[in-house]
Amino acid sequence: MGPDPFRLLLLSGASSVHTIRWANGFADGGLEVHLVSQHEPVDELRRSVTLHRLPHARGLGYLTNGPKLQRIIADLGPHVVNAHYATGYGLLARWVGSTPLVLNVWGSDVYDFPESGPLHRRLLRDNLRRADLVVSTSHAMATRTLNVCPDLKAPEVVPFGVDTARFSPGTRVPGPMVIGTVKTFAPKYGLDVLIEAFALLDGGMEAHLRLVGGGPQESALRALVQRKGLADRVTFVPRVAHDRVPEQLRGLDVYVALSRLDSESFGVAVIEASACGIPVVVSDAGGLPEVVRDGITGFVVPRNAPAAAADRISELMASEGMRRRMGQEGRAMVQERYEWSKCLDRMIQLLRRTAHEGTTR
Repeated sequence: MGPDPFRLLLLSGASSVHTIRWANGFADGGLEVHLVSQHEPVDELRRSVTLHRLPHARGLGYLTNGPKLQRIIADLGPHVVNAHYATGYGLLARWVGSTPLVLNVWGSDVYDFPESGPLHRRLLRDNLRRADLVVSTSHAMATRTLNVCPDLKAPEVVPFGVDTARFSPGTRVPGPMVIGTVKTFAPKYGLDVLIEAFALLDGGMEAHLRLVGGGPQESALRALVQRKGLADRVTFVPRVAHDRVPEQLRGLDVYVALSRLDSESFGVAVIEASACGIPVVVSDAGGLPEVVRDGITGFVVPRNAPAAAADRISELMASEGMRRRMGQEGRAMVQERYEWSKCLDRMIQLLRRTAHEGTTR
């Protein structure tokens, strides 16, 4: 009989596609994965992943589900717990007892939450200190985490990777040039800035704007499109499943992400576009500049600056050679730095190392 498999308890919101990707990836990497979540899965889990569903209780579950989590841990005996999001699930993770804990920060948990007041900041710091290892998706967010909790051991940086076999270049159907983005329609992502920038483009250059995602700001964005007289040149597409994102990206000539807040901690959608060979224009918010080689794979512009974005988009529209060259450089960069298998292997390595070293609490 062989040794027991490495048993991972993943504590995270199953309503996020990133949670599903990590759970499935860990299972593909040979780990025995138990996903404990207060949320219903947004996508399909591998059959080998065991889901343990806890009641959400309108957010109170992060406070009340501790004894249930302790019982699951006692029954399973995981080698390590990997909690994602430092506030909600990070709070619940205080119940892991003597099991080694790896805590992944995501964005608004370390950017927005501690700005709500001193009690919020203290709660976050206590959650971070409870972990044996903290992991960030970007260097910018790792720096922010240390600013919030200066006595913390420096976080490890493991990006959300991209499967470049799935996210790969395609053949564009002939027609007008298409500028676009795939993002939730929420104010922090700056889709209104993108619409303003699109309205500033040279009217003689035939182009179409494609917004994929849906979300709470959709009505306001549609109203802005109407006011700008762009209704016949802008298409709104509802949110698509993650496995359909590559086909949406392949229909674009330029990908644009003009987030306005630093809580845009990494920019996985940007590297997905780059993997598809599409040049990108991004704002200087949060971790977005980390995933773009300015002037090589795309352009970085100031946030909340539609004119600057319009200038760079126009440059790309005017030069097929530039678009092709930047797209090729972007794909090469993703294959080198952000290939999903490499990021997954690194995360598994950190989980195994933390389990081997044991808890320091």
